Amino acid sequence: MNRHVLDSEVQEYIKNHLNDDVHKLAMSKSPFKQVDSKELANQVAAKNKSAKKLPTWYKTESIYYPSLLSIEQCSSETTAAYKANLAIGDSLIDLTGGFGVDSYYFAKAVKTLTHCEINVDLSEIAAHNAEVLEQLNIRCLAENGLALLENTNETFDTIYVDPARRSTVGKVFMLKDCTPNVVEHLNLLLSKSKRIIIKTAPLLDITAGLKELGNVSEVHIVSVKNECKELLWVIDNSNSVKQPKITAVTLNDSQKEFSFLKGEEETEAAMLNDIPSGYLYEPDTALLKSGAFNLIATKFGLKKLHHQTQLYVSDHIDSSFPGRIFKIKQIIPAGDLKKEKALKGNVIVRNYRDKAENLVKKYKIKPDNHKFLIFTQGVNDSYLIIDAEIVQHY
Repeated sequence: MNRHVLDSEVQEYIKNHLNDDVHKLAMSKSPFKQVDSKELANQVAAKNKSAKKLPTWYKTESIYYPSLLSIEQCSSETTAAYKANLAIGDSLIDLTGGFGVDSYYFAKAVKTLTHCEINVDLSEIAAHNAEVLEQLNIRCLAENGLALLENTNETFDTIYVDPARRSTVGKVFMLKDCTPNVVEHLNLLLSKSKRIIIKTAPLLDITAGLKELGNVSEVHIVSVKNECKELLWVIDNSNSVKQPKITAVTLNDSQKEFSFLKGEEETEAAMLNDIPSGYLYEPDTALLKSGAFNLIATKFGLKKLHHQTQLYVSDHIDSSFPGRIFKIKQIIPAGDLKKEKALKGNVIVRNYRDKAENLVKKYKIKPDNHKFLIFTQGVNDSYLIIDAEIVQHY
C-alpha cells in the first residue's frame, strides 16, 4: 500500500480524472514523484467500478482502492447488507476478509469483528478504509484465518468464510475444490463458533453442497436484478437438522423471499389445460435455482404452462411474486406466425425449438420496451407465442 496515494493533491487528481481513459492514463507520465501512472490509473478504474457496486466507498473521501480484480471479486453492498442479517452473537471472524466489504456490514451487526487477510497489502488497505468509514470495531490481521483458529483459544459467535474456487474446469464444482477447504476443516470451524456462514458462487449444486457439508441449517440463494449472485450456507453448532430451510431472495427495489424446507419442493403442480390467458408469471433466477418448480405454483396459486417449462399462469396479479409478471394480450400459434406483420417485442424463449436471435432475424421482430413475445410450449406440447405486456419487473 503506497500511502502517498492518500496525499490530498493525489486524491484531487484522481477525482478530476475519473472520466479519463485509464489505459492512456497508465501510459502517460505521472505528475507525482512517489505515485506512478499505473497506480493512478488503478485508483481511477477501481473507484469508477465502485460507483454502483460500492456507493458508500465511492462517496467517501480518502478511500484506498486495491487492484481492480479485488473490486470485481468482492461482494456488492446490496448482498453484503443482506448476509449481515445472518450473523448471530457479539463476535464474528471473517476468515477471507479481502477488500472488507462483507466485514464492514457484518461489523454493523456485531460488537467485535476480526478481519483476516493473508495478503499483507490488502489487509492494510482494509484497515485504513475501515477507519475512514468510521467502523471502528473491526480488527484487521494479516494472517491466515484457519491458522489463526488453530492456534488460538479464542472462540467466535459467527465464522464467515468465502472460499475461492481453485479449479476452472467445468461449470459444476465441489466445495472441496475451493480454498480454504471448509469441508476438510469443518470440525475446526464448529469447535470455534456457534454459527458458520459460507459464501459460494451460484454454480455450486445445492444438493451436492448439502451432501458435502452435512448439517446445514439454511441455504440462501441471493439474486440481484435476475442474476444469481451467491449462495449462502448456514451451519449451526447445535442439534442435527432434519430438513434445511431453503430461501430464494431477490434484492431489487424491494426485497422478496420464497422459503421452504428441503423436501417440500417434491410436490405436484396444477397444470394449465387450456389456452393461456390472464397473466403470465416468470420466476426470478433465484427461484429457479431453488428447484422448487412445482412448489412455486402451489404457493402462489398458479397453473404451470407446461411440465418442462417454468412459466405459470393466473387470472390475477400477486405483487409478492419474486419475478416478472406479464399481461397476456393474445396467443399466436407457431404455424400462424408467418402471417403476422410488423411484429414488435422483446423475445423470450422458453423450451422452444429455436434461439431468440434466430427468431428475431427470421420474423423481422422489432424491439419494444414494454411488449414481449414469449416463444414456448403449451397444452399437448404445442408450440405457441404469447404476445404480452410487462406489468411487474424483477
